[in-house]
Amino acid sequence: MTTPDTSSFFYDGQIRRFISQFIRMVSNFEVQFGNNTLQRVPVIYGDQSRQAAQILRNNSASALNTVPAMAVYVGGLAYDQSRLRDPTLVQTVNIREREFDNITGTYTQNQGDAYSIERLMPVPYKLTLKLDVWTSNTETKFQLIEQLSQLFNPSLEIQSTDNYVDWGSLSYATLTDTNWSSRSVPVSNEEPIDIATMTFELPIWISSGAKVKKLGVIQSVINSMDNLYNGQWANDAALGLQVLTPLDYAVVLSSVSNTYQLKLLPGNEVSSISDGVAITGHYAWSTLLNLYGRFVSGSSLISFRQSNGSELVGTISNFPNDPYTLIFTPFADTIPVNTIPAVNAIIDPTNVNVNSYLLSPAVGTRYLLTADVGSFNNTQGALAWRGSDYIDLVAHANDIVQYDGQHWDVVFDSQTVDQLNYVTNITTGLQYEWNNHQWKKSFDAVYPGGRWSLGL
Repeated sequence: MTTPDTSSFFYDGQIRRFISQFIRMVSNFEVQFGNNTLQRVPVIYGDQSRQAAQILRNNSASALNTVPAMAVYVGGLAYDQSRLRDPTLVQTVNIREREFDNITGTYTQNQGDAYSIERLMPVPYKLTLKLDVWTSNTETKFQLIEQLSQLFNPSLEIQSTDNYVDWGSLSYATLTDTNWSSRSVPVSNEEPIDIATMTFELPIWISSGAKVKKLGVIQSVINSMDNLYNGQWANDAALGLQVLTPLDYAVVLSSVSNTYQLKLLPGNEVSSISDGVAITGHYAWSTLLNLYGRFVSGSSLISFRQSNGSELVGTISNFPNDPYTLIFTPFADTIPVNTIPAVNAIIDPTNVNVNSYLLSPAVGTRYLLTADVGSFNNTQGALAWRGSDYIDLVAHANDIVQYDGQHWDVVFDSQTVDQLNYVTNITTGLQYEWNNHQWKKSFDAVYPGGRWSLGL
């Protein structure tokens, strides 16, 4: 026996799924009997024939038919000329998955694989479904017809699949006719079962197979997209924005002289650069920006994905006389929110200028320390940090201390805090991030391809 060639065989069970969803739609209805008990009405697939009757009798000649019950079956399938579209249309959809962490079994905030899907125009059909309501008395029929009639007024949306790219998954069921009574089952000497038939029409699409390609492109391009953060990137001018994620380049964001500067370097050199290190740009920014020709200094946008999953977004502008550097101005509402009140300065407590910092400090003055100060084993602590009540300050590097009017207290203990925290240095205006072992400038970092995007 030879194995048949199934390379051109395609079957997706689309009509079957619509019928299954319709059966779920009309399931779980109940009827009430004279003793106030409720009974759920089963729904099967099958028309009013001996076969359906046999199913209701549990395939036994000695069993009586069980009612109430409902049965669904296909009443017709017709080509719908009125919904005909261009049958040669091929639409391409780009899909990007979220990265899946196999260790934790959850999805991360990072981008995973990207795919290009070419889908053909589906074929329009009108599916007619019949719903037989099998009852033994008029009261039971009243209850079921009343419940079903309220559900379809006159239509109810139905979805055969939750596949995002299946453009034929949505339809709706419309109640078009009701035949009140048909006493045709069973064909025997038994009392005939009363059957009411409700007719529904569903405009459906039957789709052919789609061609799925895994993307390996250098960049991703999204056009006409404005809802990129908190409703918009900047304003309504972002409509029609072209968003680019160059995967062959990395960006170094560093704060220099109270400004944020951006350098461009090859993506394969990211591993040799430490976060926050100012470097000489390997490429002039025009190398990348001229590829698209829409860069506007002071208006074009850039975004950086942060370690907590948020997006830092701002404008970029040219740096005077330096083609290797851009100036980055972040939008305030995309900067991480401070979790700790701001500090007045960052200081070395062992080499502090007493006149500038510690002479009659105001109540509430706060400093972030870069070194240890004081010791529990030293009865004579640092005089510069001794309060008016002669209580000595003992603190570690990375602690935050605050003056309460009499002495200095540790208000942020770096030895015990293990959550992500943010604080701003009032002196420089820069924000810092506590990452469980050290403070660093909150978004000074190297951003490899995929973690930053241009909006031109």
